[in-house]
Amino acid sequence: MALYITFLLLLTFGCAATVQQLYREAESRSQVAHAPGRLVQQYRPVQEPARFQPRPVQWPTRVQTPQPQNPLLQSKQTFNEPLTWRYPEDPVKEVQLAIDEQRPLPVPASSIAVQCGETAARVEVKRDLLGIGQLIHPADLTLGGCAVTGEDASAQVLIFVTELHECGSTLTMTEDSLVYVFTLRYTPATLGSSPIVRTREVVVWVECRYQRNHYVSSDSVKPTWNPYASTKVAEELLYFSLRLMTDNWQLERPSKEYVLGDNINFEASVVQFFHVPLRVLVDNCVATVIPNANTVPRYTFIGNRGCLVDTKLTGSRSQFIPRTMDDTLQFQIEAFRFHVVNTGSLYITCLLKATTASSPIDHENKACSFSNGWREASKKDQVCGCCDTDCGMRREPDPGFRWEQEASIGPLDKEKLLD
Repeated sequence: MALYITFLLLLTFGCAATVQQLYREAESRSQVAHAPGRLVQQYRPVQEPARFQPRPVQWPTRVQTPQPQNPLLQSKQTFNEPLTWRYPEDPVKEVQLAIDEQRPLPVPASSIAVQCGETAARVEVKRDLLGIGQLIHPADLTLGGCAVTGEDASAQVLIFVTELHECGSTLTMTEDSLVYVFTLRYTPATLGSSPIVRTREVVVWVECRYQRNHYVSSDSVKPTWNPYASTKVAEELLYFSLRLMTDNWQLERPSKEYVLGDNINFEASVVQFFHVPLRVLVDNCVATVIPNANTVPRYTFIGNRGCLVDTKLTGSRSQFIPRTMDDTLQFQIEAFRFHVVNTGSLYITCLLKATTASSPIDHENKACSFSNGWREASKKDQVCGCCDTDCGMRREPDPGFRWEQEASIGPLDKEKLLD
């Protein structure tokens, strides 16, 4: 027993010595590893053979069948990176500045002269009557139905000589003058066998004025050449205009939209090439729902040869503005619409006509509106007496001269004409 105990003690001391020795060796190796400039091979575990390494679990492969796409549905394609390509910008139309169209200003003609004698008149007309370098043919020119009586070939002048009471002259007496008026007419014939012409028809009024009261003398009356200012000229092509104006009548109104109850300002005017003093008139005006004055429904608010009847029929504020210039006539119409027609448009069609400014204002040529009685735009109220009855039928215009023209404005959008 004692021997067994002794063996156990020796074994215990031996193990303790061995452990202590191992600890000293480990400490020594640690100091060497941390010494500067020394490289120590790191410990790496021994790789186990591949047959002992675990492998990932593999599952049976499943084949995915493509799902048919609904033709009515589309899937949105996505991209992993942002797109750098873009659709090109829409082309932008270059904005052009508005061009202020300037019509050539009418200028007095200098192609006609008249020599007024005691009993006869002599009229000379340049063959370049229109001043455009186009010589007229003598057979195309007449004076009150009389043909050319002579020609100065070197000066390219055609000559008429007539008695004061011949060649269709008309005599007018004023307070202090006798006025003989001749009508000089140029009617171009077609060129050769073609159906065209290159000049326009022209009508010229030539006047000879004589004083009614003068001292009697033994001296004969000496004929004198009158400048062109003593003649009146008219032309076939007259420039009629009907336009909408702003509230202050200074500018043309750019919009054709109105609210019911607003005043619609109209301005009618006439211009001609030879700048003869003219007076413009509005013979009639009608409102329709399409650009045709002969359709139904229609509302005639100016009729009976220049009577603005809208005020008397509806109690509106419609009126002719007092005239300040003969070649311009302004009038106001209170905005309206048709009661039973569901349409988006209103059209205004007016018949404009012109007379010479020296012509009298009468029941056929007037501009009357009603305001506690009939009033005429030129203060000739007495000519409006027929507006309540009948001012007579319109006479046919001279077929060789354009005195009148239809003018239209529209459409006025009914949806903007709100109550």
